Amino acid sequence: MRLERLLLRHYPPGLVLQYTKHGEERTKVIDLLRLTDGTDVDEVADTIMAQEAVIPRRRKDMIVALIRRLQEIIDLHTDRVFHLFKVLRLHQMFIANACINKSGTRLATGSYDHTCKISDTMSGEELVVLRGHKNVVYTVAFNNPFGDKVATGSLDKTCKLWSVETGQCFHTFRGHQGDIFQVRFNAMSTLLATASMDNTAKIWDIVTGEEVHTLAGHTSSVTHVEFNMAGTLLLTTSFDRTLALWDVMTGRRVQQLVGHREEISSAAFNYSGDLVVSGSFDKAVMLWDVSTGQALASIRDHSDAVTHVGFSLSGNMFSSASNDGTARVYDTETRKCLWTLSGHEREVKQVLFNSQGTMALTASTDKTARSWDLATGKCMQVFEGHSDEIIGCGFNYDSTLFFTVSKDKTCRLWR
Repeated sequence: MRLERLLLRHYPPGLVLQYTKHGEERTKVIDLLRLTDGTDVDEVADTIMAQEAVIPRRRKDMIVALIRRLQEIIDLHTDRVFHLFKVLRLHQMFIANACINKSGTRLATGSYDHTCKISDTMSGEELVVLRGHKNVVYTVAFNNPFGDKVATGSLDKTCKLWSVETGQCFHTFRGHQGDIFQVRFNAMSTLLATASMDNTAKIWDIVTGEEVHTLAGHTSSVTHVEFNMAGTLLLTTSFDRTLALWDVMTGRRVQQLVGHREEISSAAFNYSGDLVVSGSFDKAVMLWDVSTGQALASIRDHSDAVTHVGFSLSGNMFSSASNDGTARVYDTETRKCLWTLSGHEREVKQVLFNSQGTMALTASTDKTARSWDLATGKCMQVFEGHSDEIIGCGFNYDSTLFFTVSKDKTCRLWR
């Protein structure tokens, strides 16, 4: 074996080894999910050197330098103050969904006007209008990290794959018998998953446009789909009050996660793919073991429906948003509530961690978004200006820019 390159992965922190073995080029990622500015760098370097025979001992100084660089990157932007940068008035009808590409240069918006629009976030210019759906474009997704394609799912029961630069439609995926609620790419951007009101999810090959699997087993609408980072499993949630895990290769259901008493509103894998968090209208947040399908925790701190859940990139925290007007942040290992984020006057519809895991962002029907310091649990900023409910928000890769999207038919960009 011969080491060719050592690269950094910023968020979540890690090292990428590129090496050759028997003449074949290979890549291995070393996750440093627990890295902080207080981590003993020499100790981590020694552990890596002991575990990775491909790294020569003489490269220890380089490993140390790379880990220290990662510590510096983690500490960047932690005290950032955001300001309104652009207001995008793109659609004449309500915006149903929005997403941002990895670099933060492009924003995609799906609308009740049956179109998706791609905008330049720096200039605010509308670049491409994607026309072809016959009903609401309900869900949109970039194929991050590449960002050269966008998928749209519609209430016309179809999903379409488009070129971000030219607006060319590569494929129209037909086969669902109900409205499409969500679309998601795998991390390699080779497959696309769709969730539908017809009680199924489907997996599609984005090169050929062919259906790979129909995932049948839920007894009510499938509302959410998400690949794990390895691309081996697909998570689905349903109005039948269950979650399911599916083998992407075979299309077989490998786990059914049962425990919620009402419809599931949100769910997510952690970065490592060994845990799932879910939230429900039953006011509960549940943590699940992916390998066994067993519930590890059922947390009932909220006094109203849970609307959104998610993990920090490192996986050491998870969060929940609720119609009770609060969001909460939990320690993944202990399941203890670290902070209750109180201040919104109405329902909180979304809560996100920044890439560094130092800040949370909440979006509310009170027409505001708020940022929160996760070292103190205190509100850092209130983002005002929308004239109607905020329905969503999202960060770019390094969390130097975020968007808010509202029922007032606008998107606001903050940086």
